Amino acid sequence: MFALLANGTRRELELESFWPHKARLILKFAGVDTISDAEALIGAEIQIPARERANLEAGVQYISDLVGCSVSAKAPEFPAAQELGTVEQVQFGAGEAPLLVIRKGNQEHLIPFAAEYIAAVDVDRKRIELVLPEGMLEINSPLTAEEKKRQGLRSAMETGCQTRTKNTRSFDSAPATRKERGPK
Repeated sequence: MFALLANGTRRELELESFWPHKARLILKFAGVDTISDAEALIGAEIQIPARERANLEAGVQYISDLVGCSVSAKAPEFPAAQELGTVEQVQFGAGEAPLLVIRKGNQEHLIPFAAEYIAAVDVDRKRIELVLPEGMLEINSPLTAEEKKRQGLRSAMETGCQTRTKNTRSFDSAPATRKERGPK
């Protein structure tokens, strides 16, 4: 197995032992015998050669197997399945489900890899089929000319309102006089 370090270098490791600790698994590597040695591995990605990976239960995939898959989707907006592109990477941290970063030319889609959207995954054939709710593909799409026009009008109206607000002094922002404060 290997550790991909934060600086991009790879270091070969041999697993000596492991044990559970709280909600995590502690790994002990041969030759990593001090806290300083272990600190050098903080943030490293542990990589296991594909031939040594454990078999997964049905419906579970390794992230590395998803990268490179072509993705097609069905959605209410279009009658037949549409080719969305290829999974370039998988992002974590935006929610419970990881996001598939799907690219086709200059177009990019960020789609949650969630059971609700997955129709089929075939990692051997490098194919993912999704069923998406209406509007999912428009979330990150560029604005149309009409939307840009409406947004420009809205922005101009907001700027005009802000200008009037800046030049108008409201009662709440005026300094209070002794009489307004009430008796001491």
